[in-house]
Amino acid sequence: MKKFDKERLLLGIAAPLLAIVVAFLVTALVLAATGKEPFNAFGIMFEYGLKSDSQVYILNKGTTYYLAGLAVAIGFRMNLFNIGVDGQYRLAAFFAAALGGALTLPGALQIPLIILTAMTVGAMWAGIAGVLKVTRGVSEVVSTIMLNAIATAIIGYLLQQGRLGHLDEAGTKISTKPIPESSHFFEFPTTPTPVWGFIVVAIVAGFAYWFALSRTRFGFDLRTVGQSGSAAEASGVNVKKMIVTSMLISGAMAGLIGMPTLLNDSFEYSGDFPVGIGFTGIAIALLGRNNPVGIALGALLWAFLERGTGKLEFEGYDKEIVGVIQGVIVLCVVIAYEVVRRYGLKRQQSKVGAELAAQAARNSDQQEVSA
Repeated sequence: MKKFDKERLLLGIAAPLLAIVVAFLVTALVLAATGKEPFNAFGIMFEYGLKSDSQVYILNKGTTYYLAGLAVAIGFRMNLFNIGVDGQYRLAAFFAAALGGALTLPGALQIPLIILTAMTVGAMWAGIAGVLKVTRGVSEVVSTIMLNAIATAIIGYLLQQGRLGHLDEAGTKISTKPIPESSHFFEFPTTPTPVWGFIVVAIVAGFAYWFALSRTRFGFDLRTVGQSGSAAEASGVNVKKMIVTSMLISGAMAGLIGMPTLLNDSFEYSGDFPVGIGFTGIAIALLGRNNPVGIALGALLWAFLERGTGKLEFEGYDKEIVGVIQGVIVLCVVIAYEVVRRYGLKRQQSKVGAELAAQAARNSDQQEVSA
């Protein structure tokens, strides 16, 4: 048993290492094909990515990416593809920003209220897709894509002067009213820039995700439904209720995605608020294999690649190279995990077969002795 556990651990480590090595080899070939020197590019990436200000950037950006990965992973564990995380977090951040700018409560009250508002809006928006799936059989992929477009339209309609939009003093930008300084989230005083305090919330969210899915009856039911809905229903699990609940939780987690930027950086919602992070969360959840630690590593890797490859553009490399590297890494991770999984399954089957053959031989010898 110990030997099997050791092999499983080695296989688990081999998969991401193999994926990263192959990804960098493929990227090196792509760079070489475009007439660029690949090893020089990697050297620039690592040198710039390891600087102190880059490390702060990676932690701050990784916090947002980590929450996005968790939101997507909750759906994945339920065998649901919540592609609407992007719309859910943007709509949640918008209404949370509008509420935060309209109130002047003490920070101890206003900050939790802003966060709860974001989680509630995200959950409600994701819940629409869950209800449509269990009542009308609408695929969550189709419904969440449409909800993304609707969320964009709602924000565009409300983010106008005279509605929830506020024109700045220069008269050049429309945003929600700025959140009072008393309601800004705390920061860690690092140099040259501070680390966002919302990283603590992200860590707590990751622990809650692990505990709920690994140590509770709800998590067991959720994973069971994800593996086989018919088997779960036969064991007494209300599958429809689990689908809606999972979408609500995924949406609530999505509501947290915009909070690091809102409460630690911009303090308002405007047209330049980050977009597309929900889709990035899909890639990060795949990188991390829906494991909270794996998602954290995937989020940091993604932020590191963004930071490091951003420097390449100033060194004469094409800016699209970051997309190439990220896409290749995701593809290689998916393939590597599948290859390693099949190898591990084949090894396990071979061992079981050998043990059964040995047991049969022992039984045969005992029968001959008895005779």
